[in-house]
Amino acid sequence: MTSVTPTFVYDGDCSFCTTCAEFIERRIPTRARIVPWQFADLDELGLTTEECEEAVQWVSDSARGSGPDAIALLLRDAGRFWQVAGGFIEFGPVRLAAWPAYRWVADHRHLLPGGTAACSLPQAQRDALFGKSS
Repeated sequence: MTSVTPTFVYDGDCSFCTTCAEFIERRIPTRARIVPWQFADLDELGLTTEECEEAVQWVSDSARGSGPDAIALLLRDAGRFWQVAGGFIEFGPVRLAAWPAYRWVADHRHLLPGGTAACSLPQAQRDALFGKSS
């Protein structure tokens, strides 16, 4: 199996997601590539379009995760303070609450700062309205 550079995959067509990814790139010292799924080699990463539309993804040689699990893995990769935050998200009761919270944010991202109406649409509808990505 080929070695995979740790990669955090997000929805590049969503302004809210892009704003969050830019925050990660500026503020969180991870060694991961931060890449929109529309520009990622999903086959190489072992991901599907459906998985990427559903939630952010983390792929590395040692771990895979989606949604809040992906965020926790990203934070654990960033060292020191961020490892504590990642471990907190992975803690049983917090992890149990993290998924509904993540799902709520994902379902309402078009209403959040930096979000646009396009953020609320499934990829097939975005493609129909704005043209196919990548």
